[in-house]
Amino acid sequence: MNLGQWIGLIAIILSLYILWQIKEVLLLMFAAIVLATTLNRLARWFQRWGIRRGFAVILAVGIFFALIVGFFWLIVPPFAAQFHELTYRVPQGLERFNSWVNALKTQVPNQLIPYIPDLDSLIQQAQPFINRVLGNSFAFVSGSLEAVLKILLVLVLTGMLLANPQAYRKVFVRLFPSFYRRRVDGILDKCETSLGGWVIGALIAMGVVGLMSVIGLSILGVKAALALGVLAGFLNLIPNLGPTMSVVPAMAIALLDAPWKAVAVLILYFFIQQAESNFITPVVMAHQVSLLPAVTLIAQLFFVTFFGFLGLFLALPLTVVAKIWLQEVLIKDVLDEWGHNPKKEAELVIVSNSPGLDDPWGEDNSDINAERPIDNTVQKED
Repeated sequence: MNLGQWIGLIAIILSLYILWQIKEVLLLMFAAIVLATTLNRLARWFQRWGIRRGFAVILAVGIFFALIVGFFWLIVPPFAAQFHELTYRVPQGLERFNSWVNALKTQVPNQLIPYIPDLDSLIQQAQPFINRVLGNSFAFVSGSLEAVLKILLVLVLTGMLLANPQAYRKVFVRLFPSFYRRRVDGILDKCETSLGGWVIGALIAMGVVGLMSVIGLSILGVKAALALGVLAGFLNLIPNLGPTMSVVPAMAIALLDAPWKAVAVLILYFFIQQAESNFITPVVMAHQVSLLPAVTLIAQLFFVTFFGFLGLFLALPLTVVAKIWLQEVLIKDVLDEWGHNPKKEAELVIVSNSPGLDDPWGEDNSDINAERPIDNTVQKED
């Protein structure tokens, strides 16, 4: 290796190290891109009905915030009421347990009384665990503040990207060599289509799971059935792990009424998860995004290991985008062409009449629905 190759290798290593250090920022940027792509497709749908671009964007953003407000309005009040009920149900349960232990001591031989735990000894044994939980609660509060700041950052980035998406797209395309820019633009179109398909499939699966949960919990007579169903549908965005997370609050609320209800809720959620995993998601995603179940699970394990909870939440859209780039660049453009020696060499000359390519960092005020100029291709035989 000569000096230039060593410098290039060191530059690649340093670039990978810098990217690894800012991986969380890159994930937040990707979350903003996914959200902006979804809202942009919704705004384009409104534009097909004759609504101007500005009003279409405002309408799409308004629907998004209305869904967020409605979600918290459905979830927070019922859960707060159940938590308030839990605060006086727990002391009643402890008092009942203490009376049951005292009654048991009167019926057993005196030699076994020291081995029967009372409430005070149980509290002393649980004191370290309680202290640990309280310590984790302070960490949870600080982590919640950090999460709020990250959400605000994602929303701000989404607004910036949504205001003029074509300008940011042109800047990204200009990062590639000139002979490959048209190809990159086509790959971005496929990524946008696949992300839109994933969003539609996820919304359909969320709606079916939420509806099944509401109906089942209502039949069982569990309190806050609507809130629990909405939560189950939202957590369905996290495949495999989301349904497991949603069963915990449902069982806790059902346990306040009767133990058999908690068991019934567990059985109900098990059948809903089986239906979602084997029928709903495969059928819906087969028409939207073609991802193998094993690939989905491996991607979740990979992203949660290296990127934490945010990586788990974004595992599916990251996998969709990574699949397209690997399929188009690595497989089609590199591996499929490996070792091919065509008899005729062709020189590809791309001439573009786009007015914004000379100044890629400038704003693009053209209509988003305008057709892209057709490139003129000239081939010269050797």
